[in-house]
Amino acid sequence: MIPSELIEYKNNSKKIIVLTAWDSITGSLVEEAGVDIVLVGDSLGMVSLGYKSTLPVTLDNMIDHTNAVCRGFKVHDKKQPLIICDMPFLSYQCGEDKAVEFAGRIIKETPAKGVKIEGAEPEIQKAISRLVRMGIPVMGHLGLTPQSLLNQGLKKQGENLNSQEQIKKDSQILEKLGCFSIVLEHIPDFLARDIKEYLKIPIIGIGAGIHCDGQVRVTADLLGLTDKQPPFCDPIINGKKIFTAKLQEWVKSERLN
Repeated sequence: MIPSELIEYKNNSKKIIVLTAWDSITGSLVEEAGVDIVLVGDSLGMVSLGYKSTLPVTLDNMIDHTNAVCRGFKVHDKKQPLIICDMPFLSYQCGEDKAVEFAGRIIKETPAKGVKIEGAEPEIQKAISRLVRMGIPVMGHLGLTPQSLLNQGLKKQGENLNSQEQIKKDSQILEKLGCFSIVLEHIPDFLARDIKEYLKIPIIGIGAGIHCDGQVRVTADLLGLTDKQPPFCDPIINGKKIFTAKLQEWVKSERLN
C-alpha cells in the first residue's frame, strides 16, 4: 500500500486501523494482528527508551527503530502494512532544508513510505509543503501534539470555540498542503466528526471519538504495559501485571531448583 490509497478506505467507509510498534517483536505482533498502518511513533521514547516525554527522541532513534520494526514483519513486502515514521522534535521545525534532509533520511534509510508531522504553524506549513513537493508523503497531526508538551501540556484540546475553529482551519490547511491523512488527538467527538465530514482525506483519531475514518493507538497502552494510561485508551489486558506475575513465578521456581 502507498499512502494515497487510503482515500479509498474513506470513500468506501472502511475503517483504517493503526497501531504503533517500536521493535521487531511489536512489529511482528501488530502485523499479524492485521493492521492497515504501523506507526513507528516517537512514543517509543517512553515505551522503549525510558524517557519521560517524546522530546529527547532523535532522528537516529527513529531510523533505528523503524528498521527494527520492519525486520519483525513476516509477510512479503507487497502484503505488509503501510509504514509511517514520526519525525521527532526539532527535525522539521528548523527550516525547510533541514526538514527535507531529515525526512529524506527516513525514506532512504528505512522501509517507511511516509512521515508524520505535528502541528500547522506557519513554519511547519512551509516544511510540509516542501516535503510533499519533493515526493515525501506527509501525515498531519492536530489537537494534542505531544511535542508541544512544554507549551500545551497533555490536556484535551478544542475545549472552547476559538480552539475548535483553529483546529478546523488547520485541518483544512493541511489538506490543501497535500497531507494524505491527519491524526486528531484528544479532541471532542463532535469536532472530529465535523472535520471528518468536511475533508476528503482520511481522519484518524486517538481520543477523538468513534466518528473518525480510523483509529490509532499506542500498542503499549492498549496491552496495559505502561504505568500510566491516557484517559482515552482503556487497556484490553493488564499486560504488565500479568507478565510480571508470571515472571515472578518463574523466578521463585528457579530458586527452588
